[in-house]
Amino acid sequence: MVDIPYQPGRVAAASTRRRRGGLAAMMKRKSMVAFLMALPLIVLIGVLVIYPAFYAVHLATLNKSMQRFVGFDNFLFLFKRDTFWLVVQQSCIFAITAVVFKALLGFIVAHFVHNVPAKGQRKWRGMLLVPWVIPPAMSTLAWLWLFDPSYSAFNYTLGLFGAGPIPWTGDASWARFSVILVNIWYGAPFFMIMYLAALKSVPEQLYEAASIDGANWWQKLWYVTLPMMRNIIAITTLFSLIVTFANFDIVRILTAGGPLDHTHIFATWAFRIGIEGSDIPLGASVSLFMLPILGVAAIFILRDINKRGNES
Repeated sequence: MVDIPYQPGRVAAASTRRRRGGLAAMMKRKSMVAFLMALPLIVLIGVLVIYPAFYAVHLATLNKSMQRFVGFDNFLFLFKRDTFWLVVQQSCIFAITAVVFKALLGFIVAHFVHNVPAKGQRKWRGMLLVPWVIPPAMSTLAWLWLFDPSYSAFNYTLGLFGAGPIPWTGDASWARFSVILVNIWYGAPFFMIMYLAALKSVPEQLYEAASIDGANWWQKLWYVTLPMMRNIIAITTLFSLIVTFANFDIVRILTAGGPLDHTHIFATWAFRIGIEGSDIPLGASVSLFMLPILGVAAIFILRDINKRGNES
């Protein structure tokens, strides 16, 4: 038996090769690569979203002076207030109605732009995206002038046709209609650009096969276009629902929650109570009430997406 002398350099080189091989094998895993690439975003979300969320939960359990733990007393106090349930109702009407019409309008406009010759599509996309790229506060100020009770451009136009002036922000029903209209105008381009991207990903061969089978325009839309776009429609709807529920600037600038709190939504009423009313824990409790509503919506939408993914 021949003794091989100990060679530290060779042992160190072998150890380095093993470590490199293990690192290379780990980097070949797609899940690990995806996690490392998403890690900076995860950290950013943790700092800017998760920490404030837990801090809001902590604030909601304190009294008005934020010096004593009161548990669920703030929530129980809200449940006894009629204004709170009015805000819940108004928030649901505002968000659901606006999202439905944004999705419908975005779908129609996306089909229009999709059928425009490629040479002119860029101009149409640029023009139709203008409402979405303008800061909401700035565009809402322009709408406020259009709805102004004394110098309303809409009422002036209606007067030319002999129609009476409309109290756009002075009547509860018209005020609800006004804030929903502005939100639709602002958010519909987002749906349009998402649906347009989805339409361009639908293979033309499917439409050709449907034409050969004798399908008309409606059947192509129902059996080809919509099934291919269902996931994009669901995800876009969920994202828009979250953003619309949390909307603040449109209602704040246009009506400030009036008249008589009939246009308040969660964000504006939380601001009214927490900041203007100097009751930050109660305002935090109002804002946290959005969580279960959006959680239920997210569960149903994401479960439907996952179900279709498993079927395919």
